[in-house]
Amino acid sequence: MKYSLYNIRIAEKEAKLREYILGYFLIFFARICDVSMSTVRTLMIVHGKKFHASAIGFLETIIYVCALGKVVSGLEDPGNLLAYALGFASGNYVGISIEEKIAIGNFTAQVILKTDENEKLLESLREKGFGVTSLQGSGKEGNREILNISFRRKDLEKLKQTLYEHDERAFIVVNNIKPISGGYFSQKKK
Repeated sequence: MKYSLYNIRIAEKEAKLREYILGYFLIFFARICDVSMSTVRTLMIVHGKKFHASAIGFLETIIYVCALGKVVSGLEDPGNLLAYALGFASGNYVGISIEEKIAIGNFTAQVILKTDENEKLLESLREKGFGVTSLQGSGKEGNREILNISFRRKDLEKLKQTLYEHDERAFIVVNNIKPISGGYFSQKKK
């Protein structure tokens, strides 16, 4: 009789431990999901994607409230708070990683070339689908060619590689843009 009662108590303790661990994982993964969704939702807002931002916000709120409820109902357990905080931190990392993969938006780069004879570079950039306008500028080191390049954010690495193959000393500045009308982006279908 004592042996079976002992086994029952052990089984109850193991079940309780599994319940705690499952709760920690639930909180942790819920926070990763809702914080990642928050990052993506913010990106959608910035780019004017109202429906996407609203749908993500709806799901994000449901997940957040469930995770918060689990933590608040178990404040006596510091593991809940730890899982909540770790999930938040991890969610930021995952959200930024997702945002980098999605790479929504358009950039413009201003490139000041240190070399002369840049026709091959201009031709190469245009063949690769970049919108390029060339201007002449004057600076401390004399006259330089300045390129204004419009491109999709996803193509940033391809642009840098192309520029550095031609002029590894090029000065490059990139800005986020929202095209209004005309030019390079008017030819792209959305």
